[in-house]
Amino acid sequence: MSTASRSHSSGPWTHVARAAAALAAGMGVGRFVYTPILPLMHDGAGLSASAGANLATANYIGYLIGALAGILSPALIRSRTVLRASLLLLTATLAAMPLTHSTLVWEGLRLLAGVTSALVFVVAAGSLLHHLREHPPHLSGWAFGGVGGGIALSGLLVLALRPLADWRAAWWAAAALTALLAWGAWNLRPEGAPAAPARDAGPGIRTHRWFGALFVSYTLEGVGYIIAGTFLVAAVGQGSPGWVGSGAWVLVGLAAVPSSALWARLGHRFSRPGLLLSALTIQAAGIALPALTDATTAALTSAILFGATFLGVSTLALAAGAHLRFPRSVALLTAGYSVGQILGPLLVAPLLHHGYHQALLLAALTVLTAAAAAAVLRIGFPHHMAVVRPTNPLHQRESTEDARPT
Repeated sequence: MSTASRSHSSGPWTHVARAAAALAAGMGVGRFVYTPILPLMHDGAGLSASAGANLATANYIGYLIGALAGILSPALIRSRTVLRASLLLLTATLAAMPLTHSTLVWEGLRLLAGVTSALVFVVAAGSLLHHLREHPPHLSGWAFGGVGGGIALSGLLVLALRPLADWRAAWWAAAALTALLAWGAWNLRPEGAPAAPARDAGPGIRTHRWFGALFVSYTLEGVGYIIAGTFLVAAVGQGSPGWVGSGAWVLVGLAAVPSSALWARLGHRFSRPGLLLSALTIQAAGIALPALTDATTAALTSAILFGATFLGVSTLALAAGAHLRFPRSVALLTAGYSVGQILGPLLVAPLLHHGYHQALLLAALTVLTAAAAAAVLRIGFPHHMAVVRPTNPLHQRESTEDARPT
């Protein structure tokens, strides 16, 4: 095999690995390590349940700011400098968490972590959609599985440190893991310059109303999933042995690793709105389980169902938005998702005085409502789109792919 052939064959997987490392750092650890550390901060730092919800909200507000920055300044998501600076700053915010006991400073650090996490996500997602558009969809799915890998690694890290019961050590270990993953993502190629405008092939299908249903569904998913994503470990820990909470979080990550690739592959063969409806229904059942019983088996099953669906929902929703050819669909859907994540902890904060079970039930109900919106989308989703011939020949295959039934 020639050198050029070897380079071509290894290129996509190298890109997948770098994007997976970026997503593992920015999302899996940078955002979600807070979930298994939260019980340690309750015990060791005196953090109250309401203050814990406020820290989560600060992170999600930061995430919205980062997502909006990607909408208002698209050049940011095409910048390697932005990616590298975000990874470094994110690592610094994690390392700084143990240096204070001030809730206000913690909120500021988590806000900044949210901004950088969002920027890492939009750069990595844009890079995948741009550079892997001519490759099978499961490749991007494996890259998004990096989020699950980061969750699993951070969960294992906190589980290993649990005998120390030291929340400070957990944050420093998370910072070290993020730095290692940032090194793996350092040379990720961001999205290229925008393509030349496509020539209109004639009257097309009006997709705005269907994008609206998708937007509502994905925003509601942001509300429901983030409640589980923030409080699942603490909720499970209330009625189970100490290791079960962190162990459940590891299972969430492990189930998430292959899920995005699996849902992407299914989305290439079946209706994406139908799959979205199925994934949301399964997720709602998984979120409700720990609220209905304290059995360890239920907790672990909940973790698997949640991990197997939350990335799949994102994969399917973003792909559906791209299929509808709605302008800047990734950034807009991410912004709606972010608004949902801000609302989630605020909605359940009054319920946390009675534990976390009521919060999980509300999350499950919200995800079911998101499933109802997906059902509306399924009714009229335009599976056959008019083929638009781009002027740039590099995008020729993308137009024919979009014309296939989904």
